[in-house]
Amino acid sequence: MDKVSQLFDVIQQIVSRFNVSLLHLDTIFKVIGIAYITEFTAQLLKDADLEAIAIKVELVGKIFILLFALPIFIAVLETLMNFIPG
Repeated sequence: MDKVSQLFDVIQQIVSRFNVSLLHLDTIFKVIGIAYITEFTAQLLKDADLEAIAIKVELVGKIFILLFALPIFIAVLETLMNFIPG
């Protein structure tokens, strides 16, 4: 339990130090969760000799990651546009 507390302390420091939006941090955790669940499910399907379904699960996972990461991508583009004069 002490390690989990340390993890939350590090996350709290990142939020306060770098002024990261909680929306973006929440999105990052969702993307990480989707990646782990997708990989675990795909490996189970491969172990069950269901390679074709495993490939489809990986594809759907990548699509969901892309959809969830879209707000972060837009925020990065907006930040880059602020650096361009004119």
